[in-house]
Amino acid sequence: MIDLNITFFFQLVNFLVTLVVLNAILIRPVRDIIRKRRDRMSGLLGESEQFAGQADAKLKNYEATLAKARAEATAERDKARAEGVAREQVILADAGRQAQDYLEKSRQQVAAQVKTAMDTLKGQVDALAAKATAKVLG
Repeated sequence: MIDLNITFFFQLVNFLVTLVVLNAILIRPVRDIIRKRRDRMSGLLGESEQFAGQADAKLKNYEATLAKARAEATAERDKARAEGVAREQVILADAGRQAQDYLEKSRQQVAAQVKTAMDTLKGQVDALAAKATAKVLG
């Protein structure tokens, strides 16, 4: 059986004093450090989640702005293309009218020159016929 003598009580007191001293010097500060570290880690985790959320929001905003800018650029390009096609049609129509007018004037000038030449030849037919007859006859 266990003998309970004075040594046992000294060892018990020594153990309790050591426990109190270790608790005050080592265990409580280590627990405080662990608690502070856990709190800091949870705070950092919360901040990182917040930053990730902000980054996602900024990315979505950027993508929306980029899509809007692309749509506006496409609309502007289509508008400019339509204006260019309309101008092209106007220019081609005007050029066609000018070419038609020039062609008509040229035809009228040629017809007038042909008529003048015919009138001149008609006036000279009698004289030329008389010369030709005189040459043939002799």
